[in-house]
Amino acid sequence: MKTLVWVEHDNASVKDATLAAVTAASQIGEVHLLVAGSGCKAVADEAARIAGVGKVHLADDAAYANALAENVAPLVASLMASHDAFVVPATTTGKNIAPRVAALLDVMQVSDILSVEGPKTFTRPIYAGNAIATVESSDAKLVITVRGTAFAKAETSGGSGSVEAVSGTGDSGLSSFMGSEIAKSERPELTSAKIIVSGGRALKDADTFKATIFPLADKLGAAIGASRAAVDAGYVPNDYQVGQTGKIVAPEVYIAVGISGAIQHLAGMKDSKTIIAINKDEDAPIFQVADIGLVADLFNAVPELTGKL
Repeated sequence: MKTLVWVEHDNASVKDATLAAVTAASQIGEVHLLVAGSGCKAVADEAARIAGVGKVHLADDAAYANALAENVAPLVASLMASHDAFVVPATTTGKNIAPRVAALLDVMQVSDILSVEGPKTFTRPIYAGNAIATVESSDAKLVITVRGTAFAKAETSGGSGSVEAVSGTGDSGLSSFMGSEIAKSERPELTSAKIIVSGGRALKDADTFKATIFPLADKLGAAIGASRAAVDAGYVPNDYQVGQTGKIVAPEVYIAVGISGAIQHLAGMKDSKTIIAINKDEDAPIFQVADIGLVADLFNAVPELTGKL
């Protein structure tokens, strides 16, 4: 089987989410990559060096500069004539493109896979991750999104794939890019951080969240996350949200401060290597998944912990 992997990038470099998708694709069949963008030859060259990649298809066109799904999906559909599976990381962009490709190919999408069990058999989470379903596709072509935390990242060197220019389908005229506001931070990016400190509703307000969580994160060199309740209450922006409707993370260490542990939040972080929970409610669900639990008032425990680091 030949797989076509969508390369997520910023027209300058390959994003980490792509590497997990390459690993998943390599378990299905021969790996080809698609780099679609504008002025992105450097990205294609970088992608060709990823271990296990056989070929990189480069579609360099202004229509793909901002990865508008309405423009990218027809391009992918045209390339699927010579591929058996289309694989994308389950990111915001990937989940925008994949359903449109599936519709154009008239196939069912297999979403958020956790493992590859066979050529057309996969596991995926259901019920907010409380159950794992094994699914088998009967479609001739596969469209798959990959949960990045479930697969190891492919090595960024050692590959010797060839780069082949492909003619794109151009601008579909269905949408146009108006602008973007990109959050910038000196801290590690949430989905790739090794340590994450997350806060919940118990932190009362935005100022308290900042005064309590930020110093601890700075001491640890950690990224900052939050529960949906904290985001909905306006403590932090929604790009901090961890959970089923936020970002899926699996750091080496996840510190949950004042987070009760609702199912939706656990779905986004329970694959973390070590989970540390601080909560004054000893019956909080977070303690059921925590490796280390501290039943204490966070307003005393966190400053004390920060001071001793």
